[in-house]
Formats: sequence, C-alpha cells, structure tokens
Amino acid sequence: MISRYTLPEMGGIWTDEARYRKWLAVEVAVCEVLASRGEMPKKAFLNIKKKADINVKRIEAIEERTKHDVIAFKQCVDSYIGKDSIYFHRGLTSSDVLDTGLALQLKAAADILIKDIKETIAILKKKTKQYKNLPMMGRTHGVHAEPTTFGLKLAIWWKEMERNLVRMERAKETISYGKISGAVGTFSNIDPVIEVAVCKKLGLKNASVSNQVIQRDRHAEYLSVIAIIGSSLDKFATEIRHLQRTEVYEAEEPFAKGQKGSSAMPHKRNPITCERISGLARLLRANAITGYENIALWHERDISHSSVERVTLPDSTITLDYMLHKFNWLMDNLNVYPENMMDNLNKMQGLMYSQKVRIALTNKGMIYDQAYQLVQDSAMRVWRKEGSFKELLLKDPRVSKYLTSDELEACFDMNAYLKNVKKVFKRLGV
Repeated sequence: MISRYTLPEMGGIWTDEARYRKWLAVEVAVCEVLASRGEMPKKAFLNIKKKADINVKRIEAIEERTKHDVIAFKQCVDSYIGKDSIYFHRGLTSSDVLDTGLALQLKAAADILIKDIKETIAILKKKTKQYKNLPMMGRTHGVHAEPTTFGLKLAIWWKEMERNLVRMERAKETISYGKISGAVGTFSNIDPVIEVAVCKKLGLKNASVSNQVIQRDRHAEYLSVIAIIGSSLDKFATEIRHLQRTEVYEAEEPFAKGQKGSSAMPHKRNPITCERISGLARLLRANAITGYENIALWHERDISHSSVERVTLPDSTITLDYMLHKFNWLMDNLNVYPENMMDNLNKMQGLMYSQKVRIALTNKGMIYDQAYQLVQDSAMRVWRKEGSFKELLLKDPRVSKYLTSDELEACFDMNAYLKNVKKVFKRLGV
C-alpha cells in the first residue's frame, strides 16, 4: 500500500524485514522442538537461536540468482549460523515457513483491526447517547418519510460495528493456523507431533489436515470480513456525505482552520474524508474477490495465489486500519446541526404526518383505500405548493365528516412518532 494510507504500526507488520523475522521465528521454533525431542543437538539449537539473523539486502541479492525467496532466506541465515545450518529447515518445505509466518502476520494485523473496531464502537455508542433524543427527518428512497432521531441512526451503526467485531474476531481465529507437514501434507520427513508443538509455541493452532499449503478458504474469509467492515464504513460515510449536502446540511465532517476545499472556489467545504473512505472500500471489495479466486489451486498446490496475496493481504489490512482511524476521528469531531434538522422536518409542510391522518380516518370507520386516496390527494397538492398539509385537510369536508379539528390536530404531533424510540434505547442499554 502507498505510504499515503499506511499507518506505522500496521505498516510495520508488512515490511520485508518483518516478514523474514516471522519466517525466522518459525524456523527457530522448529529447531527448538527438534532439540527437545533429541532430533538435533541442543548445542546446535542454542547456537542457531543466538546467531540466526537476516539481512534484507542480502536476501534480495541471493534471490536475484536463485529465483526462490525461501532458499535465499535460508542461505542468508546459514551464513550467520555456520556449520549448524545442516539442522536449519530440516524436514520442511517452503510453505511450512511461508504459510505459518503469514498466519502470524495476519493474526497480528487482526489484533490491530480489532483494537480499531473497539474504538469505533466506543465512539458510536457515545454519540448515540449524545444524540438519542435529537429529532431529524427519516428518509426512504432519498425522500422525506417520517421523523426519527439522529441517535437512532447512530445506534444502527454502533450495533453493526459490534457485529463486525465478532466477524473480525472470528476471522482472526480462522486465520491463526499453521502447518509443518512437508511438501504435500504427508509429514514424510517430520513427525506430526512437531507441527502441533511448533504451532502451539507460536501461538497458533495446527491445521488438522493440509497439503503443501494452508487452504485458502481461510484467507478468503479474512478478506471477506475486511471487505464487509469496509462496506459498513462506506455506508456510514455515504450517509454523512448526504447529510452534508448544501440542501440538507444536517451534519458535516470536520473542516480545519486553513483547510481548502477547491483550487477554484474558496467557499467549498467538501466531505473529502468520507469520500476517501467510500473510495477505499471499493478496493477492499475488489481484493475480496481475489481471495475467492485463490481458493482453487492445482492438486496439492500451485503458486498462482502467491503473487496476489503479496499485494492484497497487506493492502487490505493496511487500508482498513487507515479507514477505521479516519472514521473514528471524523465521528469524534462530527459537526451536527440540530437547527437545520428541525428546518428540514418542517420543510414539507406537514407531509410527514400523512400516515397518522390515514390511520385516524380508518379508526373512525373510513375504509383503507378511501382514506389513503383522500390523504394522498391533499399530499399531492402540498407537493404542488398549494398550501400546508394541515390547512388543506382542515378545509376538506371528507375529513371533517370523520375527524374533529382537535382530532386532526392530534395527528400533527411529532412526539407521537418518537414515543417508542426510548424503548429502543432502553433495549440497547443507553
């Protein structure tokens, strides 16, 4: 991922140095288990543990010649440990190191994402409490529907992120598997108990069965969860973008002193952070597709997945980490405009009360279709700017035949629409 969207902690997991260090951790763990079983001299293990090291530039130079990254890695490490290198990588195939090391990287990345998501949840819960009673217009199909509260909108986001936390924790569990089973998964040159011990030492579980690789459905699930979480952030950001429209202007992402919105138009205050989140979510969804493509490998393994994963796994984790950080900052500093929310509630001259009027008429004996048509007739006149909804209904003899003016007035009470919202918040514990 380009540096523009890379935060230091997550980016550090995916450097070449970090990758080779994970490989080295796997190799040393194997040596330790072999030594504990008497399958290599303890003195040799202690020498390997003390001296084994990597040099990225040297590995790259060797790979230029060998065209094989793990062989280049081994030759580099061998140069540090000397004669005991005969025990290093014994009984292993490249993917024992690659896939187990990758699991360590993905597990570490998941830990960062889980921490980020927990922060998102805390912020959304706080904002839900802050705005739970703030009325605003609810919109369906982009058109005014009935009143809701801003807090209820945020509560939906809060609970969605709680589900995303469960998904990410499950994805971490799914990806935290290693394998030390040899070239085709038959343990032809190493005892299966070594795999169990090595994975346990590394904080992983061992795959119950494998071929040359850890099966890629695990990685596909991991990328899918990242894409889902990114899509949630896209959903939230898109809503804020709509609320920041000039014609709506009910909420707005922060606009810093000295910030500029356009090289041509000095008045512009654009939702650039939200737009960035929406754009990056597209990348995550595209990367998820590569995860599905990588599931179908030839026989016991081919290498077609490798080049893809070197890009998509780092990029997806780095990108989501960045998106979560940006969204958390945005929500913590979101500008909310209650006056504009109230103005928009009143903009349509009472049309939001149409359902209450229809129900009142049917409760007094008017059949549904007649009540619906009557209310719709007046509503369409409001759209044509022929008067307010209440005024038109008061003048309609078909309404007065069933409802007194007081009964009609009672339909135009916004609190009646929101009376049960507090029960929702009680259910949520806020």
